[in-house]
Amino acid sequence: MLGETIAAISTAYGPAGVGIIRISGDEAVSVADQVFQSKSGVKIKDKETYRIIYGYIYDQEAKLLDEALALIMRAPASFTGEDVVELQCHGGIVVLKKVLALVLSAGARLAEPGEFSKRAFLNGRLDLAQAEAIMEMINAKTEAGVNSAAGQLQGSLSQEVKVCRQEILEIIAFLEADLDFPEEDFARLSYAELEPRLSTVAAKIEQLLHSFSRGRILREGLKVALIGKPNVGKSSLLNTLLKSQRAIVTDIPGTTRDTIEEYYNLGGIPLLLIDTAGLRESEDPVEKIGVQKTKEIVEKTDLVLYLFDLETGLTPEDQGFLRKIPPEKVLILVNKIDLADGQGNEAERIIREELPNYRVLLISATEQIGIEEVEEAIKQLFFAEGLEIKDETFLTNIRHKTALDKAREALNGAQNSLQNKLPSDFLLIDLKSVLDFLGEITGETVDEEIIDQIFAQFCLGK
Repeated sequence: MLGETIAAISTAYGPAGVGIIRISGDEAVSVADQVFQSKSGVKIKDKETYRIIYGYIYDQEAKLLDEALALIMRAPASFTGEDVVELQCHGGIVVLKKVLALVLSAGARLAEPGEFSKRAFLNGRLDLAQAEAIMEMINAKTEAGVNSAAGQLQGSLSQEVKVCRQEILEIIAFLEADLDFPEEDFARLSYAELEPRLSTVAAKIEQLLHSFSRGRILREGLKVALIGKPNVGKSSLLNTLLKSQRAIVTDIPGTTRDTIEEYYNLGGIPLLLIDTAGLRESEDPVEKIGVQKTKEIVEKTDLVLYLFDLETGLTPEDQGFLRKIPPEKVLILVNKIDLADGQGNEAERIIREELPNYRVLLISATEQIGIEEVEEAIKQLFFAEGLEIKDETFLTNIRHKTALDKAREALNGAQNSLQNKLPSDFLLIDLKSVLDFLGEITGETVDEEIIDQIFAQFCLGK
């Protein structure tokens, strides 16, 4: 409940130079004063906002527990909009747990996951989209992901949505005034004037929805599966891309039995590289499970890097498997060209003849030949226009996309009513739905149960 004083450890568990206990609520200052004593003897309650005090934390038997800093942020100018005190102690889970226990015994209760951010939302410090951007930033895997989340935290998405809502709200106001006061003399919107205004909103919604495919990749990473027969060099390619010996590489076929997943930063694009078990018929039950898992992974990935050993070449089994995957989802890599004695071009020609719709590159995973070309090909496949996000708002959250999909559908209904010159009552039904769906993104028209579900996904202490 708002007003209750809550507390939690706000820094990561583990050894660190500093660990922070965050306290928020009506009694945050008095709770902190019970466990913290400044070196000068001054009480936290006697200090103005945005001040830091140096002192010590004592346990209930007056035994020194730690030296610390107390940071004071009074309502409403704090993250939560309430009185907030942060006790900055030495890092280390034992110390932090002891300090937290003292704070709880002094009258605070343990915060629920995401409760600080939830209070910031409920107190009007952030809208819902901005609050969700906090977790986007915490979970970001690349600088591009951080930049995208930072823009959303600053209100880039919220502003786009609010502009659309304001336009729809004004149209609703005109239509309702026309219905309620038909005899009054005031400016009215004709259907001819409504059409371009609705089209502008529709175009903005489409633009945001179009950005989702790239936004999802910024958030979750581009899933890239390394596929091929045993011993074609999948694990070597993984190690080369990661610049570390992440996967075991031997001359024995079938070394990789289970998948290995690692994130890789490709020029700001997070790639989730998945090294899979080699595709072949086997009587080994463990290897058979690995092969089946490989086939399942292919269906869920954004891109397949299908490797061939240049010496073995393209087999009917390979062709059969490849033809089950859409060509636009595959990049064929002919590996081990350093051992080919000039046969690489001939192998490439054969593959292009057999599989004319697939992209083919020649590489050597161990000698790092053609690796830059592979990276560039991946960029071109998914980000041909580049990954500049400074001036573009990306839709990264499936909840936001769902709300925009519904808003688009309702807006289409309003536009159809407009084209068919139906009475304004029909337009109003759809336009009010558009308003509600857009409001779900920023939290203006969202159920309390959904709000609880969103913040329950946050980490403890945030």
